[in-house]
Amino acid sequence: MEPTNLENRVKWHLLARMIPFVENNYNVCELGPRGTGKSHVYKECSPNSLLVSGGQTTVANLFYNMNSRQIGLVGMWDVVAFDEVAGINFKDKDGIQIMKDYMASGSFSRGRDSIEGKASMVFIGNINHSVETLVKTSHLLAPFPEAMIDTAFLDRFHAYIPGWEIPKMRPEFFTNRFGLITDYLAEYMREMRKRSFADAIDRYFKLGNNLNQRDVIAVRRTVSGLLKLLYPNGLYDKDTVRICLIYALEVRRRIKEQLKKLGGMEFFDVHFSYIDIESLEEFFVNVPEQGGSQLIPEGLGKPGVVHLVTKGATDQPGLYRFETQMTVGNGRHTVSGLGNNTAAKESARVGFDYFKGNLNRISVSAKFSEHEYHIHAVELHNTGPSNKISLAALIAFCSILLNKSVQEQLVVLGDMTLGGVINPVEDLAGCLQLTLESGAKRVLLPMSSVSDIPTVPAELFSKFQISFFADPVDAVYKALA
Repeated sequence: MEPTNLENRVKWHLLARMIPFVENNYNVCELGPRGTGKSHVYKECSPNSLLVSGGQTTVANLFYNMNSRQIGLVGMWDVVAFDEVAGINFKDKDGIQIMKDYMASGSFSRGRDSIEGKASMVFIGNINHSVETLVKTSHLLAPFPEAMIDTAFLDRFHAYIPGWEIPKMRPEFFTNRFGLITDYLAEYMREMRKRSFADAIDRYFKLGNNLNQRDVIAVRRTVSGLLKLLYPNGLYDKDTVRICLIYALEVRRRIKEQLKKLGGMEFFDVHFSYIDIESLEEFFVNVPEQGGSQLIPEGLGKPGVVHLVTKGATDQPGLYRFETQMTVGNGRHTVSGLGNNTAAKESARVGFDYFKGNLNRISVSAKFSEHEYHIHAVELHNTGPSNKISLAALIAFCSILLNKSVQEQLVVLGDMTLGGVINPVEDLAGCLQLTLESGAKRVLLPMSSVSDIPTVPAELFSKFQISFFADPVDAVYKALA
């Protein structure tokens, strides 16, 4: 490849494709557009790797043939790559289960025998939708067949290479200078499988407390593989290890983010970090396509801007931003951004009517009837309009009328009735997890949800400044500080 024509991140992704050649039992998936050279690497770079085309296979072929008592592909090859993951299909019912066992430990049992293999597993596939759409509406492992969309199976991946960041191969990406002959390259990579650089991290860094044992193993193997490819002589420094570690944390976190979407709060601990042993400073590593932490910006917003986390039309928690305008008028209100959803508009009206009827409890001097109010709802996660927005609408109307901003990086949870009864939050743990990812630091939480607090992991709950409120006026006071 010609490095001068490739962006820096692309070089890292191309290197990561090579890790299965130098690391034993390394499991990686890469999903992306067609024509980016995904399968080419595993077909042409080494005679020790096998590309399984078409996806149809059997346990006897891949793992162990009980009749001939011979080990299958995982014992004969260094790398077994599956092209077109969408078509992977085992004729045997226990195929996925055995693969799960092998990917976790490098061994599996057939009959009375326990068999070991060293082959790395690679899963390649195409993404047919834009990544932005998948991040918001589904998950990035959607191309896998249904039998494989199982959190226990997907948790065994050590890395997820973002194939959509690699450009389609063009002639200028290939160099006209010297490269290594494949036979030589393949022998070097096979030799490197006998060594391990997994302890390189421990010299300079510690891993954060959100990483469980599987995450730690995955990150260590990725770092080890990258260092073997870049510094086979073992002469690397702290900065090199840091760059490899950041990349390893990112590609593992990408898997964890999808597991959280599939498995919910079981996988809430996705905030991966590492600690510099010298300075004891902790650094967090994000996944670029999630982009969550920028949704609620730092600093005070304008009056009338309120963020709410609640379940939308898709029954998934989503983040909504309300932007309010006030003009000279006669006490009417209009709503936009909710489409034709009558229930959502009705919920906004409940907030407005309560605002109109109880304004004297909030401010004696505010002149309600001299203005007209317009509230616009922005869905930030494509979860569809929500019909639980009355409390957030009330706070937005009060904020614009009193010309006071809500507290910095605050998210409102909960909903109310016209009589002022506060409804508890549905799926409190899921809403708080989304709140954290969106960049919020403060949460307005109804007292009616106190009994659900034990369902929230303590570590997640401790990330916020929580303000409890008992009635809508109390919520307005606390939101506007």
